[in-house]
Amino acid sequence: MNNHLLALLMSLLLSGAAIADPVEGRWWTEDGEAIVEIRLLDEGLAGRIIWLLEPRHPESHERAGQPLLDVENPEPEIRERPVLGLRILEGFERRREGDWRGGEVYDPENGRTYRARLRAVDEGAGLNLRGYVGTPMLGRTSHWKRLEGDIPSDRGQGIDDHDGKGEQ
Repeated sequence: MNNHLLALLMSLLLSGAAIADPVEGRWWTEDGEAIVEIRLLDEGLAGRIIWLLEPRHPESHERAGQPLLDVENPEPEIRERPVLGLRILEGFERRREGDWRGGEVYDPENGRTYRARLRAVDEGAGLNLRGYVGTPMLGRTSHWKRLEGDIPSDRGQGIDDHDGKGEQ
């Protein structure tokens, strides 16, 4: 029986199934106002917002004090969904370790979806997200930093505090 267990462990290690890609994990967005969790799912790499510094609409908004909703979405029927827990990255295919292409990034601030690439940098401590229209030359790169430690509990709001936990 020990030989079977050893063989199983070796096959997992050799297949790479036991080793996470450097882009997986929890990431501070460039502006420090959100944390996005990126995971490999059956349908590919995906990421969702799991923490927001300002989880409610500002005082200047008609929904002041209410949970931040996806009000800029071009599809009226889903504008009531919360931004906290929202999937904003999907469809990425692995080119090589730490380099994912062919995906999309959704920006809830303007309701637009862009083609995107993800690349781990700084030995896995950083992540470059390039969102673009048409060609990567017509885009912008955002640098995210890996979250070290726990999600902040002294400010903002995390997904565990939210009624609609949602799914990745």
